[in-house]
Amino acid sequence: MTHATQQNSENFAFILLISCVATIGGFLFGFDSGVINGTVDGLQAAFNSDSVGTGFNVASMLMGCAFGAAAAGRLADLYGRRFMLILAAIFFMISAWGSGIATSSAEFIVYRILGGLAVGAASVMAPAYISEVAPARYRGRLTTIQQVAIISGLTAAFLSNYLLADISGSAHNKLWLDAETWRWMFWVEMIPAGIFLFALLLIPESPRFLVVKRRTEKALAVLTRLYGEEAGKTKLEEIESSFAADHHKPRFSDLKDKATGKVRSLVWVGIGLATFQQLVGINVVFYYGAVLWQSVGFSENDALFINVVSGSLSIAACIVAILLVDKIGRKPLLWIGSAGMAATLGLCAIAFSTASLDAEGSVSLSDNMGILALVAANLYVVFFNASWGPIMWVMLGEMFPNQIRGSGLAVAGFFQWGSNFGITITFPIMLASIGLAGAYGFYTICAAISIVFVLKYVHETKGIELEDMKG
Repeated sequence: MTHATQQNSENFAFILLISCVATIGGFLFGFDSGVINGTVDGLQAAFNSDSVGTGFNVASMLMGCAFGAAAAGRLADLYGRRFMLILAAIFFMISAWGSGIATSSAEFIVYRILGGLAVGAASVMAPAYISEVAPARYRGRLTTIQQVAIISGLTAAFLSNYLLADISGSAHNKLWLDAETWRWMFWVEMIPAGIFLFALLLIPESPRFLVVKRRTEKALAVLTRLYGEEAGKTKLEEIESSFAADHHKPRFSDLKDKATGKVRSLVWVGIGLATFQQLVGINVVFYYGAVLWQSVGFSENDALFINVVSGSLSIAACIVAILLVDKIGRKPLLWIGSAGMAATLGLCAIAFSTASLDAEGSVSLSDNMGILALVAANLYVVFFNASWGPIMWVMLGEMFPNQIRGSGLAVAGFFQWGSNFGITITFPIMLASIGLAGAYGFYTICAAISIVFVLKYVHETKGIELEDMKG
């Protein structure tokens, strides 16, 4: 079959549809991560928590994310990619309801950890599923839609928080059914979670998982529906030949190089990508954005609105990534993004270094420095979402050979969310000890180091079939 004939036989509409269903998990990943942003003050008031306690309430979900990502990668090799996404959808619904009805920090943390398990599972399974159903030539674009969904979820959470707080006057105030506004901010998430659960029942399992489970006829049926009859048979043969010669099922021990007995260098690159994505401090903006902007003089409503603007800019940046990822490749976008983030984070650090305390002990900036901080922070968000935001997930979903994809994603996902947890829980402490300038200075250094990491260790995966990925 010629390349042109194979392209003509592809069912692009179906591939796009099931990829979009998978990315609803990304939307919920974003919504669940961003909804906490507008509830911090309400949580402090409801549970009487200090800065460390608040940091733990905010970051508690991330513990679940780390273990959810680690478990999902391995469980997906046993039960399937689609199964894990369905389980995540159920956990999203339970967490949204429980976070809103919580009456203590302990109860709230339990429900947020459940939500974290869902976010962690969705974060690694959605890009893995898309990578395993999409052709190589536009796989990057479809997987990048995951980041658009994440940012759309964040923006939807910011907008929902803003509108609910605007209606009631504050996250502290009662809204409907005599419940505080911050509780409704969590309950809104049950709507997209329900849609996600229903839509997942209509999509097929990953054909590569079906091959692993020796369900060859079903795998061929899915591949035929995706790529056409002749191309489906060819792809089935390629997938079967890409697994271990002795046909053993994927396992964690596959992550070791048989010749040296050491962890494969590819796994370390995956860990590096996952960790650096968080060390640049992006989730400080997502989780503490409202608090950050209030600390430099903006009102609660203004701070929530700035989050909506940042989210909109992020979506525009992701669209740029979609247009470029399969043209110029993953690696150039990563190092350009690192350079842009290092520069803009540095400007933020400079602006915050001029901050002073007013009579009430609040941080204040001059008009010029306030504008510099606002513009630099939003440009930083743009650079992140045109590069590391989507591209890290694209690469993790495709860079591992079929035999180790689930295990590789489990390890990288654990480190990604573990780093996220560390950055998030330490920010309030850094804010109290070394200030905003010190915190942003640290993130600037990490962004600069990531340039060297990308140029030296990351290899391009653009246009390479999953069956041809080297371990």
